Order: sequence, then structure tokens, then C-alpha cells
Amino acid sequence: MTEILSYTAYRQLSQMFFAVIFFHVSEYFLAAVIHGKSSVTLQSLLISKHYILAMVFSLLEYLIEVAFFPELKEHWVISDLGLVLVVIGEIIRKVAIITAGQSFTHIIRVRPDEHHHLITHGIYKFIRHPGYCGFFIWSVATQVMLCNPLSTIGFAVVVWKFFSTRIPYEEYFLRQFFGIEYVEYAQQVVSGVPFVN
Repeated sequence: MTEILSYTAYRQLSQMFFAVIFFHVSEYFLAAVIHGKSSVTLQSLLISKHYILAMVFSLLEYLIEVAFFPELKEHWVISDLGLVLVVIGEIIRKVAIITAGQSFTHIIRVRPDEHHHLITHGIYKFIRHPGYCGFFIWSVATQVMLCNPLSTIGFAVVVWKFFSTRIPYEEYFLRQFFGIEYVEYAQQVVSGVPFVN
């Protein structure tokens, strides 16, 4: 039984660490390629105090459950579904970044910029905020992959709450920059984050 638990913990934690490292390194790399190395900061890694706390909580939940409730971690269908969703979320987000090019930034623009254009083609034809959609799926899926019930719910609530305030704030400026063109676009295309219009 110990060997199975060791394999379980090794596999799930390895997948989690790989997913987190790949996500952040690729975010930084894409920002450097698209915007130039000189404009890339540590913010391009998208790591904050709240994010670190969430990940520490997630790891603690995992370690406590694997020690005291190991059967929770043996649901391979759920864990593998989480892995598939991690990949889907990653793909959606990276396609969004590449499609938007210089129009994609990690910090919301509050002033017009010559590089900022309204992107409505590619993945943006189907989802208004595919970067947020991809991150939402990715972050919750990391916890599904670990079979972490508390963190799955916690990540879904916290990330949803974050985007439910960020999207209206960002869209206020998008309406200022692009006027009726953005209003019409927003009426036809879903935000990509559940229950956020």
C-alpha cells in the first residue's frame, strides 16, 4: 500500500509542479517575445502573495489528505480529468496571448496605446476574455488533478471572485477606447468566465 501511495503522491505532485512551472515560465517567455525583454518584469510571472498562499494551502491539503485519507487521492479518473483540463486551460490562455500579440498585457490598460487594438478574431471570436477563461480552467483543474476537494472549491470561488471584479473594470476602459464597436462585440460574445457577463 505504501508503494502505491508513494507512486500516487509522486505522480500527482510531479504533474502539479510541472504545470505550475510551465505556466509561469511560458507566461514570462511569451511576454518577453511579444513585448521585448526590456518591458518584462517579475509581474510577468504572475506570482503574488495571495497566489503563493493559495498554493501553500493546496499543498498542505494534499499532504494532510495523502497521510490521513489516502483513498481520496486514488480517484484516477478525477485526477486524469484534472490533468486534461490543465492542458486545455493552458492552451486556451496561450492561444489568447499569441492571438492578441501586443494587445495582450498582464496589467489592465487605463490609457489608449498605439499597440492596443480590439481583437475579435481567432479564439476571441468565441470568448471575449480567453486569457481569463484559460487561467480559470487551469487554476481549478490543478486542484482537481490533485484530488483536493477543499482547494478545488476554494480556487473556483476565489478566482471567480477576482475575475468578476476585474472583467467589469477592464471592460469599462475597453468601452472608453473602442466605443460602440466593443459594446456590440461584448453583446455577441461570452466573457469566458461562468456567470460573468
